[in-house]
Amino acid sequence: MVAIPGPSVMPERVLAAFRLPMPNIYEGELLDVAGEVFARLPAVADTAGHAFVSIGNGHSGWQMAAVNTLSRGDKVLVLESGRFPAVWGLFLERSGIEVETLPATPRLPVDPDAVAARLAAGPADEFAAVLAVHVDTAISVRNDIEAIGRSIAASGSSALFVVDCIASMACDEFHMDAWGVDITIAASQKGLMTPPGLGIVWANERAIERGRNADLRDGYFDWQARLEGEQIYQQFSGTPPVSHLFALREALRMIDEETLAVRWHRHRVLGDAVRSAVLTWETPGGVELLIRELGAQADCVTTVMTPHVDALALASVCENTAGLTIGLGVMDHTGSFRIGHMGHVNPPALLGALGTIEAGLRVVGAPLGGSGVASAAEVIAEAMATQPHA
Repeated sequence: MVAIPGPSVMPERVLAAFRLPMPNIYEGELLDVAGEVFARLPAVADTAGHAFVSIGNGHSGWQMAAVNTLSRGDKVLVLESGRFPAVWGLFLERSGIEVETLPATPRLPVDPDAVAARLAAGPADEFAAVLAVHVDTAISVRNDIEAIGRSIAASGSSALFVVDCIASMACDEFHMDAWGVDITIAASQKGLMTPPGLGIVWANERAIERGRNADLRDGYFDWQARLEGEQIYQQFSGTPPVSHLFALREALRMIDEETLAVRWHRHRVLGDAVRSAVLTWETPGGVELLIRELGAQADCVTTVMTPHVDALALASVCENTAGLTIGLGVMDHTGSFRIGHMGHVNPPALLGALGTIEAGLRVVGAPLGGSGVASAAEVIAEAMATQPHA
């Protein structure tokens, strides 16, 4: 079993669709499948904008957003938050974009007031874009995208608001249009429950129009060509990702069957359960929950600090003796680990994972403040009593 923050557990329905034989890629069933995927994707991000699919990972989504909206010499404001905004900024610098980073306080989310103050300090057109992550997969902090969107709007800045939802899409509540987001980026392998290989971008009309004069536009990622093309190969800039399309269609159907509201609630309950377990484990010389501010804790992944425990030893024990793979720390391999609770996960799976981690902590000699599994079960029991689908 994997309890890593992506690739997540793939439902059997999705895997069965992924294994279907190759169809005619020029006409017939595949065109219907692609049409259904593109029709369903906007609802997942809660937008009336356009959806684009590239063959790649989440980083390909970053690249698609950049080349379609930015020009060499443009300046962007990157909102620091864990690890991945900084990597995103490095990507852009390699393309000739000037990057300014707004520092964050360690272990806290982006401060919307600081965003407003920085934007107000310069001309309205100083930045071509403001870049933020909804959930940083490395430290499991969740930023208040709605509040940041209000800050950008109130500042009068003309910058596009671009948000990385690679970890959080279809897990943590998100409303692209209502929160003032111009471009949203995700990938197939996390909350969307599909094998790695697809980068997904949603863009509103403002972003599409801004991109008409972008001089970073290239052949493969150019969304104008994808929008204007009438043939399926033009929508994907070449051979379509056949198996991934079948799998993603099935995953989107499952999300629709569950409904996003129920899905967000399920992830919230499971996230609360994991956090309750870690807080119960906490004791001097043991483990510690990284993000402690309520409302800033992701419902798709939880990062646990192990300043006195070798996280690599814990991961080895869990995997090699009990068959559970946990996520390694991104910022510190030996001093932290991550628990993924995204996508196709339920209470039986989560409690089993937490029980295995608790056993592993005992094996490596970590002191425990109490039974985290029991605490997690209490959280789930309360949800079960009020919401049978939780």
